[in-house]
Amino acid sequence: MAKYYVNRNNTAKEMARANISKKSKKSGGFWSTVKFMFILFCACALAGVASLELYLSSLPPINNLEEFKPNIVTKIYSADGEIIKTFTAYTYEKIELKDIPENLKKALIATEDKNFYRHHGYDLTGLARSVVQNVLAGRVVQGASTITQQLARVLFLNNERTFDRKLKELFIAARIEKTISKEQILEMYMNNVYLGAGAYGVEGAAQIYFDKHLKDCNLAELALIAGLPQAPSVYNPFNNMDLAIQRRNQVLTRMYKMRYITTEEYEKAKEEKVHLAKVPQFYTTNKAPYFCDYVLKELEKLGFDETEISQGGYKVVTTLDYKAQKAADAAISKNLKNWGLNGAKNQAAVFAYSPIDGRILVYSGGKDYTKSQYDRVTQAVRPPGSSFKPIVYAAAMEKGITPNDMIEDRPITIGQWSPHNYGNKYRGKIPVYTALMVSSNVCAARMIKEVGIRSVIQTARVLGIETPLEYDYTIALGSNGVKLFEFTRAYGAFANGGYVVQPYAVERVETSRGKVVYKAPKTKITHQLSMNTAAEMTAMMKTVMTHGTGRAANIGKPAAGKTGTTDDNKDAYFMGYTPNIVAGVWVGNDDNTVMNKAIQGGTVPALIWKDVMKVATEPYGKAEFNYPEIQLIPFAAGSNVKIIGEQNKPAQEETKEEAAQSEPMPLTLPESVKQVEQSKPSSSQAPTPAAAKPAPAKQTAAPVPIPMAVPESLN
Repeated sequence: MAKYYVNRNNTAKEMARANISKKSKKSGGFWSTVKFMFILFCACALAGVASLELYLSSLPPINNLEEFKPNIVTKIYSADGEIIKTFTAYTYEKIELKDIPENLKKALIATEDKNFYRHHGYDLTGLARSVVQNVLAGRVVQGASTITQQLARVLFLNNERTFDRKLKELFIAARIEKTISKEQILEMYMNNVYLGAGAYGVEGAAQIYFDKHLKDCNLAELALIAGLPQAPSVYNPFNNMDLAIQRRNQVLTRMYKMRYITTEEYEKAKEEKVHLAKVPQFYTTNKAPYFCDYVLKELEKLGFDETEISQGGYKVVTTLDYKAQKAADAAISKNLKNWGLNGAKNQAAVFAYSPIDGRILVYSGGKDYTKSQYDRVTQAVRPPGSSFKPIVYAAAMEKGITPNDMIEDRPITIGQWSPHNYGNKYRGKIPVYTALMVSSNVCAARMIKEVGIRSVIQTARVLGIETPLEYDYTIALGSNGVKLFEFTRAYGAFANGGYVVQPYAVERVETSRGKVVYKAPKTKITHQLSMNTAAEMTAMMKTVMTHGTGRAANIGKPAAGKTGTTDDNKDAYFMGYTPNIVAGVWVGNDDNTVMNKAIQGGTVPALIWKDVMKVATEPYGKAEFNYPEIQLIPFAAGSNVKIIGEQNKPAQEETKEEAAQSEPMPLTLPESVKQVEQSKPSSSQAPTPAAAKPAPAKQTAAPVPIPMAVPESLN
C-alpha cells in the first residue's frame, strides 16, 4: 500500500514538471516569434538600405550640369495685367570657390551639412531620423537635406513639402554627386541659393545686406549670410534684426563647436553690431513695393514660403488696380510737396479696397520705399481724431437715434473731461446729421454719453477694429490709435449695407505651365450693422463732403466720408467711400511730432483721397448707393423733435448766455439752400474744388443699383 502511494506521488510530480515544461515552451514560443519578427524587420530594412544604395549608385550623371542656370522667373501681376514685381537674380554674380572666404564655407557646412565631405549626396541616417519624426507627426515636419539635396531642389525642384519630392531630391542629389566634385557642388550651391531681399548667391547677399563684396565681409557678417538659407524671410535683417542676430549667433556656436574658429574669434563675432547697407537700388524697380510685401505675407499664410515663391516660376495674379496705385503714389508725392512736407519723417499712407468682394485695389505704406520699408497701412497705430466719430454715431443709430433728432452743441463736462469745439464755436440745438457734418466735438461727447462707452467699443470691434480701445469717453474724439488697414475695413460696412468684408490681395497662383495651384475663395463676410444704419450714416457723411469739413475731397459723384485731425495736429485722416470703393488716407510724422497747424483732415488727406478716387472710381461711373431714401429734415424753431439727452437733463433755469447759444440755427437740407458754417475756419481749408458746388435739388437720373455682398445663405 505504501508503495502504491509512493508511485502515485512520483506520477503527480512528473505531471507537474510536464505542465511547467509546456508553459515554458509556450512562453518561449511567443518571444521567439517577436525575436524573429524583429530580426526579419531589421533584415528587410538593411536590404532596403542596401538596395537604395545600389540603386542610387547606379544612377547616371547629369549632362552639362556645370552650364546649368536656374529659371528664376516668378512674377507678380496686378489685376489689370501689369507686372509689378519679378523675382529675378537682380544681384546675381557668379563667384568662384577660390574667391569665397574660408569662414563662409565653414559656416555653411557647420550649419547646413556637417558631413558634406563624407556622404554621397544624401545622409541616410538623418533621413531615417526625419522619416520617423514625420510618420509620428503624420506630415512632413523635419527635413534631412544635405547641401547637395538643397542644390537639387534649387536647380530642378520646388519647395513643396511632400515625400514624393523628397525622393526625387534624393535621386537627383545622387546623380549630382556622380557628375561634379564636392568643390563644384559647394560653389554652385553658394552661387544659386536664395538668401532673401532679392539676393541670389552669397556675393549678391553681401552686396544687398552690407554694400560690400564678399571678400571684404568679416566673420560676423559671413555667419549672418550662412544663417539665411533655412528661412530667408524670417532671418532677413531688413525685416527682423533681432532674429537675424540670434540666427547668426547660432551659426557661430556651431562653428565654434566644430573647432572652425577660436574662442576669441567666437566671442568677438558674437558682440559685433550689424551695420546694414541702405535699401538696395533694385527695390526702386518694383512697382507697388509695399503691396508686394503684403502679397508675400499673404502667400506665406497660404502655405508658400519665400524661397518657393522666388524660385518656383509662379505667376501670381493679385487684386491691385495698378492705374489707381500709380495715382496714389503720385498724389502722395505731389500733395506732401505742395504743403511743404518734404522731410523723411513726413509721411502718408493710402489703403483702398472693394467693400463688395474685398479686393485690395490700392496700397501705399509710405512715400518712398527705398528710404523706409515701414508699412504705415498695417503696422502704424495712430489716433484717428474726428474720423472715429462715425463709429460713435453708428452705435447711436443702432440704438434708435435718427439723423433728424436734435442734439445740443454747447459746452459739456463729463467727470474731469470738458471737450470743446474748434475755435470755441457752438451752435445750440442742431440736428444730429449737422453735428457730424460740422464735426462738433461736444456733440460727439454727448452722443457717447447717451449710448455708452461699451456700445461704441462693441461697434468698433464688430466692424473690425482690433487695436486696444480704452474704456474712456475720450475715444469719441479718436483718442485711441488705430491701424489704417482695420479702420478702412470698418468704413466698408457703411458702404455695403452693414456687411464687413475681409480684404485680400492674392487672386490666384499659377505654375510656369499654367496650372492653377491656388484660387482665392469667396472672402469672409459678416453682417454687423443694419441696412438702415448704413443708409443713415451714408446720408449724413454725404453732407460732410458737400457742405462740411470734407469739401476738398468732393469728386463730383455720390460719395461719403469724414475728416479727422487730432487736437495736437500730429495726425490727419480722411476716410471715405463710394458704393464700390472704400479708401482711407493718413498723413503725419513718423517721429510723432506736430505738423503744420494748417494741415488737417480736410486739407492734405482729403486732396490725396480725391486724386486717388477720381481714378479708382472711373470704371463705375456715377453709381449711386442702393439704399432706402433718408430724408434730412431742416430744423425749425418750435418743432416737436427729440433732443438727445433731454430726458436725462435736470430742470434748471438757463442763463442768458445759454439761451443765446440755444437759439435755433437756420439749417437747410444739404441739397437745397445755403452752406452751413464749418467747424474749421476757411483759412485752414484747402480751396474748394469746383465740383463741390451744391448739386441741383433733385436728380433726374435714376440711381444705379450696385450688387450687395450678401452671404449665400441670405440670398
